[in-house]
Amino acid sequence: METLDKIKKQISENPILIYMKGSPKLPSCGFPARASEALMHCKVPFGYVDILQHPDIRAELPTYANWPTFPQLWVEGELIGGCDIILEMYQAGELQTLLAEVAAKHA
Repeated sequence: METLDKIKKQISENPILIYMKGSPKLPSCGFPARASEALMHCKVPFGYVDILQHPDIRAELPTYANWPTFPQLWVEGELIGGCDIILEMYQAGELQTLLAEVAAKHA
């Protein structure tokens, strides 16, 4: 499977998906740690892809997403943004609302 097809499949199969360095329980640095912590505080299921384990995705996703950095949060096939946006939305209560609605829809 081509890398772009793999990315599209991951995004379509996971209503809430974060591409990050490391895993939510073992992030590799501060940005993914803060982003995944915000997601975990929302108490909804989400998928993740460790881009350190998938260098092809790490190389291809920024071009596909038109977003140069990681982490990247995707919700229902749409790029929400990176760490700063995730944290801003969380602090405003918007992330919790969005993710709860999406999780309920896909339960």
